[in-house]
Amino acid sequence: MDQNARRRRGTGLIAIDTETVFPGYTLFAPLTGTGEVYLIDLHGRVVHEWRFPYRPGRHARLLDDGNLAYNGVLPDEPALFPMWHKYRGGIMLEAAPDGTVLREHRDPLQHHDAHHLGDGRILYTALEPLHGAEAASVRGGVEGSEAEGGTVWADTIKEVDADGNVLWSWRASEHLDRHAYALHPDYAREHWPLINSVTPLADGNILASLRSVSAVVVISRETGEILWRTAPGVVSQQHAPTELPSGNFLVFDNGVFRPGWDVPFSRVIEVERASGTIAWEYHDPARESFFAPFMGSAQRLPNGNTLVTDSPSGRLFEVTAKGYLCWEYVVPYFGAYRESEVRELFPAEPNAVFRSYRYGPEQLPWLNAEVRP
Repeated sequence: MDQNARRRRGTGLIAIDTETVFPGYTLFAPLTGTGEVYLIDLHGRVVHEWRFPYRPGRHARLLDDGNLAYNGVLPDEPALFPMWHKYRGGIMLEAAPDGTVLREHRDPLQHHDAHHLGDGRILYTALEPLHGAEAASVRGGVEGSEAEGGTVWADTIKEVDADGNVLWSWRASEHLDRHAYALHPDYAREHWPLINSVTPLADGNILASLRSVSAVVVISRETGEILWRTAPGVVSQQHAPTELPSGNFLVFDNGVFRPGWDVPFSRVIEVERASGTIAWEYHDPARESFFAPFMGSAQRLPNGNTLVTDSPSGRLFEVTAKGYLCWEYVVPYFGAYRESEVRELFPAEPNAVFRSYRYGPEQLPWLNAEVRP
């Protein structure tokens, strides 16, 4: 009998309401794969596939011109701390639909997110080491849980051009108040504040998610200062905030250590930028049935529906504005992490994906019409 509970419960297309679902194709990259990226139709059939020589350094995304932005794991790098191999990247490439690599940028300290802007520029998160008094100045976390040598690895954000030249940079150690952005007391002090998402806003500033301090922030591109943040308690160890046309922010709120709740659950929320209040929320009717302790994303679709990535479970689903679930798919690709440090922490064979994206047929003019239903 299969001992993998996720695989045993069934994979592939689970449910679909064809009258309510947003038509199109869904893109994802299995985290324990060897570099495969899949584009599936609404019935779970693979209609296109890319293969790269590096396993995903989190996710892939289609650009407006039809090219694929892919973040891969740079081989043979040392483990800076136990979790580093779980979420590091290092290779940021752009490929044509046929898989031809058009450009590539490498940074061994890149992790989590690399947002390709489509003109060769890339906005991404990376690390720098803090030692001695600088490391000690970081507040919170589990005492004595720093990386080797008492190091605290602090986040940086960089934007590079198509030739790899740095156009803009930001350092958490320079711009974040240590008390206002203290680590949660149950988090290791090896990485602060753990930026898992970074994206440009319509006004030119930068939207970032600081997981280990439970904050979504807007960073001034001009000065580096924090212009806006979610109030404490609004989000808990969140991921993947995005800007909506209204100016509101859509956030995957993981819900680990959520204040005031004794049973953890995840949700997707829309936060009004002006007031900081929650304008819309989705959680499972049985709250505890949807809980992703790490990773996750949400995409607002043109018809008002929301595509949700329940990352650890490899579960992709779509809900309407009223919370009606109209599409559900479970990733059927399982595998073990190759690095021993990660296998010790995650010994099962997961089918996890970091993010998924839905694209309408008009966004994929290169896709052979024969595969369309």
